Amino acid sequence: MLEIIMVLFTVYTFLKLYISVMQIGYISEEKNKEAMLMSQDKYAIAGTYAIKKERLGMLSTLVDYFMFVWWATIGFAWLTATLQTDSSVVEAVVFLFGFIAVGFVIGLPFELYQTFKLDKEYGFTKTTPKLYVIDQIKSTVMFVIFGGVIFYALAWIVVNVESWWLWGFVLLFTVAVLINVIYPTIIAPIFNKFTPLEESELKTDIESMMNGVGLKSDGVFVLDASKRDSRLNAYFGGLGKSKRVVLFDTLMEKLTNKELLAVLGHELGHFSHGDIWKNIGMMGVLLFSSFFILGNLPATLFIEMGIEKTAGVEIAMMMLLLPLLSFIFTPILSSVSRHNEYAADKFGSELGGKRNLISALMKLVEENKSFPKSHPMYAFFYYTHPPVLERLKELGYDASTMNEELPRDGIFQFMDDGK
Repeated sequence: MLEIIMVLFTVYTFLKLYISVMQIGYISEEKNKEAMLMSQDKYAIAGTYAIKKERLGMLSTLVDYFMFVWWATIGFAWLTATLQTDSSVVEAVVFLFGFIAVGFVIGLPFELYQTFKLDKEYGFTKTTPKLYVIDQIKSTVMFVIFGGVIFYALAWIVVNVESWWLWGFVLLFTVAVLINVIYPTIIAPIFNKFTPLEESELKTDIESMMNGVGLKSDGVFVLDASKRDSRLNAYFGGLGKSKRVVLFDTLMEKLTNKELLAVLGHELGHFSHGDIWKNIGMMGVLLFSSFFILGNLPATLFIEMGIEKTAGVEIAMMMLLLPLLSFIFTPILSSVSRHNEYAADKFGSELGGKRNLISALMKLVEENKSFPKSHPMYAFFYYTHPPVLERLKELGYDASTMNEELPRDGIFQFMDDGK
């Protein structure tokens, strides 16, 4: 059984690397061609950033592979002996914290390089070492408290319930839904400051737009994203009374009010179409499948690994194999997400104006240094949003046949009349 899992994980790893190689080769050629949606210099910079980021991801994938081999052959046995763990619930929690800690230490150099070298070089990150350390302390404290409770409950189920994988799924699915409820109002404010949008014509227009689609929310808030990052974004999150619309302060600085309303219209499209519930449903299917398959691994696997089948080891093995199983679902989840994004774009263009949404998307691409092209295979697997050129084309603007050097307002002479 161990050999089969090793082969499957090897195939999974090399497929990921192959897709990355195809993406790097594609962008390397395209970034030297005629620019789209930005100046030639910015186009080349965006392509170079995408390539460097993908190469870093490839290195991380290789490290993950070797770490998997190490865990499956000697790592679990080493951790068990080091922590002197047994089959009790408390010892399972200790084992899981040890497993997570090793993964954190191994992955930390990649995160530091991404944040303080790559993103700093291209003007994205504004995070200081002090702010980074504070964020890590907050995250660690929250994980130890809440993660410890979840680990304890899950380990207790493994030890005491025969069909533990089913009740383990119920536990984690419930936790995931609860996180969606409390994230906007309890978790997110721990890391960022959320300021209610000031009374203005923009706020009046936003509230009118929200009322028009029947959205009763906790309010519209501005997030101080600029203290960490320069990229533009907005999102709609939460369930029940915790629902709120969040606009990044970086977005408000770069977009006009009409463009902001169009972006908000897109987010309201997700609300109107029930996309949050769809995403929760898909997450539930993935989670159930994961518990069903990985929660019924044969005892012979652990014998081959030379370890006892304790609660901590079983849960850690599930976590170790989850990326493999998730990868199988990735194209399906990405395809559904892209479909939802097209529908939200249509909704947003009708609510906030097609021209305004097109203009906003073009600014997002330029300000976020997002390379507008992708290898089809890479987009098929990983793109939760359609490539921006396809989104624009769906809205009536074909960048491949239009002059990108025209003034921003001038692009619309090529579009059919209307919003």
